[in-house]
Amino acid sequence: MKITLEISMYPLQVNYQTAILGFIDHITRNDGLKVKVNALSTQVQGEWDEVFAAVKSGAEQFFGDAGRGSFVMKVLPGDIDLDYRHAAK
Repeated sequence: MKITLEISMYPLQVNYQTAILGFIDHITRNDGLKVKVNALSTQVQGEWDEVFAAVKSGAEQFFGDAGRGSFVMKVLPGDIDLDYRHAAK
């Protein structure tokens, strides 16, 4: 089953950027996933098992590097249009 997963990470450390960028680098190494990064979160699209395998290993690395932090995920079925732009009136 294809899914879209949105992840927000909040490492509880001074050098939080290193932990976040390390996680993003880990996820983007998987050629089978579509990854989009913005200022607030990272979206990952692909097959359920492939997405969660990459996120599991990335989260293990994140918590190993960051020690403490919050890792928030939203899971949606299917391929959501990650380039959607609302046309404000």
